[in-house]
Amino acid sequence: MARGEEPLLQRTGSQQGSQDGIEEEDALLTGQRSTRQHGARQHAKGRWREIGLFAWSLIATVAVIILAVLYQHKQAEHPQKKDGSSGLPGGKRNLIFMVSDGMGPTSLAMTREWRQYTEQLPYDDTLVLDEHLIGQSRTRSSSSLVTDSAAGATAFSCGRKSYNGAISILPDHTPCGSVMEAAKRMGYTTGLVVTTRLTDATPAVFASHVRRREMEDEIAAQMVGVDHPLGRMVDLMFGGGRCHFLSNGTDGSCRADDRDIIKEATGEGWNYIDSREDFDNLGSSAQLPLMGLFAGGDVPYEIDRRFQDAQYPSLAESARSALEILSAATKDSEQGFFIMIEGSRIDHAGHGNDPAAQVHEVLAYDRTMAAVLDFINDSTVPTLMVSTSDHETGGLAAARQLHTEYPEYNWYPGVLANASHSAEWAAHEWHEYLRSKHEAGVSELLHTETVAAKAFLTSLVRKSLGIEDASDDEMGPLMDNPDIAAYVFADMISRRAQTGWSTHGHSGADVNIYTSNKKMAKALVGNHENTEVGDFLRTYLSADDEVEAVTKELREHMSSLPTEQLELWMGSIPDETERLDGQDHLNRYHGDHRKRYAHCDACRL
Repeated sequence: MARGEEPLLQRTGSQQGSQDGIEEEDALLTGQRSTRQHGARQHAKGRWREIGLFAWSLIATVAVIILAVLYQHKQAEHPQKKDGSSGLPGGKRNLIFMVSDGMGPTSLAMTREWRQYTEQLPYDDTLVLDEHLIGQSRTRSSSSLVTDSAAGATAFSCGRKSYNGAISILPDHTPCGSVMEAAKRMGYTTGLVVTTRLTDATPAVFASHVRRREMEDEIAAQMVGVDHPLGRMVDLMFGGGRCHFLSNGTDGSCRADDRDIIKEATGEGWNYIDSREDFDNLGSSAQLPLMGLFAGGDVPYEIDRRFQDAQYPSLAESARSALEILSAATKDSEQGFFIMIEGSRIDHAGHGNDPAAQVHEVLAYDRTMAAVLDFINDSTVPTLMVSTSDHETGGLAAARQLHTEYPEYNWYPGVLANASHSAEWAAHEWHEYLRSKHEAGVSELLHTETVAAKAFLTSLVRKSLGIEDASDDEMGPLMDNPDIAAYVFADMISRRAQTGWSTHGHSGADVNIYTSNKKMAKALVGNHENTEVGDFLRTYLSADDEVEAVTKELREHMSSLPTEQLELWMGSIPDETERLDGQDHLNRYHGDHRKRYAHCDACRL
């Protein structure tokens, strides 16, 4: 084979290869180990060491990954254990939960634009609420796509869906522990501030358990602790509803029995006030437990209350006082406080389809949120505010088509600005006038009395509603059927303002979520079920386990009671056909278009 034509696969010799061969031959002749054998063993030993180190590092890496995953999972379940701005605070903390009952997104738009009109503000001058929006909540209950306040608030208190009318009761009619009850058992100081009756659905779910929301007498006894299986769960309560705490036969009572709940409460250590003067004299060092009942029923609408400021504190004042008292009471304690503050009568204005009353209620809630934020900014204890609504009321629209021709793209906030009182207040004045006539012996309005009554009504509409052009078609129903006066007055304003309503009840609209700290409340950013709001409240308070413990204790108590005593506590199990949401409209649609006032064509709103 010629030089340069060696086979392609032939391996050529090497100096190292020759040396290895010589060493092997010497080893065979002398019986000594060759350096090649020794090196091979050393090489093998090194290889095993490398494999061991690799295996150890692999195991360590896997262990670190597993621990990291477990840690992240633990943090996801209990984010309150995080510190710093990236998570929830550790240690002592306060939680302020605000509920704007019945307030939907359109309520904000209408109030914002009404305020800009009345105060001559630019279009980009917004509400305090607008600056703290982070998401929305879906509101359906377990029994309906349209929730009531009882089921909506139970989603907050228990983190569970339930049926309309349930007060911290589940669909199987058993009690569920509330976040406030759990917080109280953990050492938190607790409070409720509302503008409706304290026995109304939203405040009731935090400290009582009944199967029907109308059981307000029973709710009153549970809220002060005398009939609650776990004792007193609330340290401070401000609101209305005094009539449910007074014994039957007492002036101003609406109880069905002769129990004096105020007397029973004070016998158990409650401090009680019922006047503006007492409220103004409280100071931050007021002693707990403290109950302030400032109205027999609901506190008046803000549009009316402002003229009765000497009698009723505003929601912002009540909230500010409560926060100062709770802060002082927890100054030296290991746990902070948990309070629920409700702008209750936004909902009532929606039920009444009264846009003038509603904008004042929403603005009062906005002022209250501003007061809460001021408190948080000054607090040395980590404090979070979360706000949402239990539902929207009225199906409000900032527009209304009045005629068959193409609609105007407009609504008129100036009409609302002209109203000095609510439709409810105007109706009360009209009823008082007619009552005075009846007491004077006028059994029916004859011609002379009719002229006088119409003159009174015209003056009332002008002074209280700001309406100068009331028509005979509008006055007729007010004269003929005064029982519906509040609805007629509200519709007179709504039509002129071109403000629309689709119902006198609730709607299934999503409602807004607000917070004082987006990082702390990042779990609520976006769109959520209302139960997720309830889950967040107890997570923030580290109360998950305690809520379950309270639920278990309540159910054990329930199982220990005979049927008669159980029904005295929670009421009987409702029939499936019962309507439990506190409203008087038809239970179901039966095929024809139902009207609220089908007997009176002129009264149909």
